[in-house]
Amino acid sequence: MNLRSFLKRLESEGKLTRISRKVSPQFELGNVLNTMGEKPAIFEKVQGSRFPVFGGITSSRDIIAEGLDTTKDKMLLRLVEALRKPVPPEVASEGPCKEVVVKDPDLSMLPLLTHLPGDGGPYATATCSIIKDPETGRNMAFHRLMFHGKNKFTARLVPGRQTRTTYDKLQGDLEMAVCIGNSVPVMVAASLGPPPGVDELAIANALDETKLVKCVTKDLEVPAESEFVLEGRLTKDVDKEGPFVDLTEMRDFERKEPVFVVDCLTHRKDAMYQCLLPGRLEHKILMGMPKEPTIYDEVSKVCKCKNVLITIGGGSWLHGIVQIEKEKPEDGKNAIEAAFRGHKSMKHVVIIDDDVDIYDMNAVEWAIATRFQGDKRLVIKEKEPGSSLDPSADHSGKKALTTKVGIDATMPFEAGPKEYEKIQYSSVNLDEYLR
Repeated sequence: MNLRSFLKRLESEGKLTRISRKVSPQFELGNVLNTMGEKPAIFEKVQGSRFPVFGGITSSRDIIAEGLDTTKDKMLLRLVEALRKPVPPEVASEGPCKEVVVKDPDLSMLPLLTHLPGDGGPYATATCSIIKDPETGRNMAFHRLMFHGKNKFTARLVPGRQTRTTYDKLQGDLEMAVCIGNSVPVMVAASLGPPPGVDELAIANALDETKLVKCVTKDLEVPAESEFVLEGRLTKDVDKEGPFVDLTEMRDFERKEPVFVVDCLTHRKDAMYQCLLPGRLEHKILMGMPKEPTIYDEVSKVCKCKNVLITIGGGSWLHGIVQIEKEKPEDGKNAIEAAFRGHKSMKHVVIIDDDVDIYDMNAVEWAIATRFQGDKRLVIKEKEPGSSLDPSADHSGKKALTTKVGIDATMPFEAGPKEYEKIQYSSVNLDEYLR
C-alpha cells in the first residue's frame, strides 16, 4: 500500500491524529509525538517550514502489518518470503517525487527535528538511503543525518554495513540518494539488511508494488512516490556526528563521520516530511524486527521454527524469543545456537514451545518459571562478539565482547504434555449475566 493511501486509511479508521496547532521542530514536536505514544499523526503547521510533518506509521507491529496488508501473526513469514524471492521493480519515466526540482538547495527549508537537549544538532532520521556498489549493486538502508547548514550533513555509517564498506573502498565520492516520506514496504525493506547483492528495493516490490524513477543528477533509482529525495555525495571530508540517542535510550557518543553534500532536492508539490523519534518505538521496531527473518531461517535449519520476536525490553536488539515445535530432545539447545547465528549482536535468547504466546511477556516468564532448570538447559557463551549498543559489554578492544545466555524454556521432551499444561478457564457471554 502506498504512503498516501495508507495515511488516508488510518485516518478513516480513527487511527491517525491531525495536530493543527503550530509546533516547534526543536524538542516540541518530538515531545508531543512521544506523549501520544507515537500513534500515527500529522503536524499540519511547523515553525520555520511550509511542510507538514508526519510520524508513527511504523510504531507498532499491528500498524506495520496493516501497511503490508497482512496481520501481525502472519508478518514474519511474509518478510521471509520477500527476502527469499525479491521482485525486481519497474523503473518508470516520471514520478511524484520529481514534481519539484531544486538545484543547490538550502535544506534549512525542511522541518528538521532537534529531538532532545544534548543532541549534536537537528537530524533527519526517517532516511532511506540508496547507493550503488560497483560489485554488488544497489543497496538501501537507514542512515541518520546530522544537519551542518545549507546543504551539508554528516552521515552515520556503521562499520561492516554495506554503505560503509562501499564508501571505504572508493577513492572519491560515493553518490547517495536519501528518500524521506516512504511507504511501509519501503521502510521495512530498508531496515532488513539482506546479504550483499540482494536489492532491498526488490524486497519492497515483493511486499507491495514499488515503482522507481531515475534521479535528476545521480545515477541512482528511488521510489517514485517518495515525498522528498536528497540527491548528493558522501565525500571524503569528515565532520562531527552526534551525540545522538540510540536504541537503548542512552546517548551515543560524538564521532567523525563522512560529510554528505546535497546537490539537488526533489519533492512532491504538496510534500510531507517524515520524522522518526530516536530511541523510541519506531526506531526500535525497525531495528529489531528485521532480524527476526534471519533468526527464523537459521533456526529452521535445525528444528521446526514457528515464530521469532526481538523484544522492546531488550532495546529491540539484545533480547530475542524463539518459538519452536519441539520434535527432538536437543531441539531447544540447537535452537539457541542457531538463533545466535541468525543475529550475531543478540545477547540473551529464550526458546519457548508453540503453546506459549510469544507476544505475552507474562506467558514467556511463566514458561521460564515452570519449564526451565538452570543446571540442565542453560547455555552460557563467554567472550563472544557482542553489540556496541550494550554498555555492559567489554569495549576495550576493536570489537565489543559479551557473555551470551540462552534459556531453553521448552517442556522436557520426556515429559507428558499434561504435566505442563496451563489450565484455562472458559469464556462466557457476559451479556447473559449482566442484563
